[in-house]
Amino acid sequence: MLIARLFLIGFCSLVSPAVHAFNLDDVTRLAKQLEQVPYDDSSAKVPQWLLDITYDQWRDIRFRPDKSLWRGTGLPFEAQFFHPGLYFPHRIRFNVIDGDKVEPITLSTKQFDYGKNDFAARIPDDLGYAGFRIHYPLNRSEYLDELVVFLGASYFRALARGQVYGLSARGIAIDTVASKPEEFPFFREFWIEKPNADAKSVVLYALLDGASVTGAYRFEIVPGDQTTIHVECRLYLRDPVEKLGIAPLTSMFFHGEDEMYPIVDYRPEVHDSDGLLLRFESGEWLWRPLQNPKTIQVSSFAMQSPKGLGLLQRDRDFDHHQDLETRTDMRPSVWIETRGDWGAGHVELMQLPTNTDIHDNIVSYWVPKAQPNPGEQVSFAYTMYWYGADPSRPPGGRCVATRRDQGTIKGAQRLVLDFEGPALAALGAAEEPKGVVTVSGGDSVGKVLDEHIVKNPVTGGWRLAFQVRPAGKSPVELRAFLERDGAVLSETWSYAVMP
Repeated sequence: MLIARLFLIGFCSLVSPAVHAFNLDDVTRLAKQLEQVPYDDSSAKVPQWLLDITYDQWRDIRFRPDKSLWRGTGLPFEAQFFHPGLYFPHRIRFNVIDGDKVEPITLSTKQFDYGKNDFAARIPDDLGYAGFRIHYPLNRSEYLDELVVFLGASYFRALARGQVYGLSARGIAIDTVASKPEEFPFFREFWIEKPNADAKSVVLYALLDGASVTGAYRFEIVPGDQTTIHVECRLYLRDPVEKLGIAPLTSMFFHGEDEMYPIVDYRPEVHDSDGLLLRFESGEWLWRPLQNPKTIQVSSFAMQSPKGLGLLQRDRDFDHHQDLETRTDMRPSVWIETRGDWGAGHVELMQLPTNTDIHDNIVSYWVPKAQPNPGEQVSFAYTMYWYGADPSRPPGGRCVATRRDQGTIKGAQRLVLDFEGPALAALGAAEEPKGVVTVSGGDSVGKVLDEHIVKNPVTGGWRLAFQVRPAGKSPVELRAFLERDGAVLSETWSYAVMP
């Protein structure tokens, strides 16, 4: 078994030239072979002494830009690499596909400036990389900006034009919020296709490995005002899992407009994303504002053949953020459009309590109702859009602000929702839409108090306000949307109120 394992690992990094270009089928074959042997990441482990360095020491190791892959060749894309160590315990192999040839790229200490560190001579020849980033003239033609970065486990982040990094995506989520510890499979090896001089996109492949799963991935990255990533994945389970999370996103939400109690912070809002958006097969769009709960909060949204899901940064008014250093108002939204029929399942949203903005406390992903059996291939395809403001998601009215206070009725909480959109703006003050509010859960079923709606003369939208009196220990689930003459004018707003 050990001999077979060593042969397989060697094969992963030394793929012989084939008569056809390397593609997803080749990575799929490797993933299937990996699934048939016990999980063992020892060959990919970084030496312990590199894991014991300090954060300042790791930060002092910088890739030399003049050593970038394809530097000086006139190609529109370049790649730079991250050094293993500290938080990044795996050595990742990297290959370049050039026509029908596959060539490995190996780490050299000459590629890095080690700063004040004195351990460059101790770096082994076969160390590999921790990850990489792809550069492209995203914002201006004379400079290659960071476009996408793959670093740590199966995490990656991308940018559209005029943005700064925010939320992250992952290749897979395994047993998030389950009875056993969450598993973090990692991308063991990458292959990147050498682009043409006039290429508008770049294609790369990745081999996923973990204790319970292996997988083959194809990413086609198209930069622009909305950077698009087309993803295909083929997965194999080694062992059964409690929860398979597809297309996971990870973000940060510290506080926002709905905060009931004052937070000592000069910034009115602090978040990378402020809501979860879902698109159902029926055509309904649902908006779930994010919260920083007092305890772990897990919400589930059943869906048949979902059309889309994503974490959005909807509020982009700098006056609402006031952070000149991190520019949270410029963080990307990520919308995931499914390709093919994903069948029955649910979207899960996990929100963790946090007392700082340095932790990613928000996770979303799709959970298929039918969990695959070990050895069985399961495939998913989707397109990710990394973008800023977009009036087409959803195409109708949307809730742009959720505010909350203690209301005017004893024991109640008041919700104030601002809806905007072209169709809503076209309605005059005398053409009042109807707010449809429903309550479920807790002991407050059906008890909506003091509901009213008014035209907002400042924005042209409509403000829906109502009160609800939570009771018991269970959260109260609220839903609301606007309609007129039986026609739905807005997305569905969804929210949880704790007693």
